[in-house]
Amino acid sequence: MIMVLKSFFYSIFLFLLSGNIYAEGDKVLKEGDLIPDFKCKNVNGKEFSLRNLKGKYVFIDVWASWCPPCRSEIPHMRILEEKLAKKKIVFVSISVDRVKKEWEEMVKELKMEGLQLYIGRDEAFLNAFGVKTIPRFILVDKKGRIVNLKMPRPSNPETLEILMALKGI
Repeated sequence: MIMVLKSFFYSIFLFLLSGNIYAEGDKVLKEGDLIPDFKCKNVNGKEFSLRNLKGKYVFIDVWASWCPPCRSEIPHMRILEEKLAKKKIVFVSISVDRVKKEWEEMVKELKMEGLQLYIGRDEAFLNAFGVKTIPRFILVDKKGRIVNLKMPRPSNPETLEILMALKGI
């Protein structure tokens, strides 16, 4: 038991240490910045670039299948998708699950809509956007620039108001 605890705390220490090194050495994106050309894989294993979505607003949901607050937002995300179906906005869910199969099963089981992408252990996206906790919601404009790095959750009525007020949506 003691060895397990030591291993756990050592892992946490390394995680925190690596985060501090990143924050000092690399640029964290801010509002107004152009998003980098991140590539993720969809449920079918096909590579997809976020830059392919230029011309539409992009509402990004960073989540994981093991995260209860993330899962509780899924029905609210569906409602947003339905209400904004004919608008110039794409809903993208990016999974940070460590085990790809768990993510794939969740997407299929819940019949999740929108664009479902997987980044797994590639933390470049999380570091660039400064994501420390999930769920996290990010809004990108039609030109690929960050509008809001910390959008309210889909369950918050303010989210729909913000999205409906976007110019040219």
